[in-house]
Amino acid sequence: MIYPSIDKLLNIVDSKYKLVHIVADRAKVMQEHHHYQMNEDEYVSKKAIGRALEEVDKGLITIKSKEE
Repeated sequence: MIYPSIDKLLNIVDSKYKLVHIVADRAKVMQEHHHYQMNEDEYVSKKAIGRALEEVDKGLITIKSKEE
């Protein structure tokens, strides 16, 4: 089972495609710069994609719409 669930994340981000784009960009930053918003032992996932999903779930990544 994927943590956090896609249903929970889609309450935060309005589109699956936007979620994929945000998470992929964040995972790339994590891998290149080793910059994490939580302590590494707080993450459930070991991979950058899962960690980026966890950051979205915890509200550490803000999603702005084009109107803002």
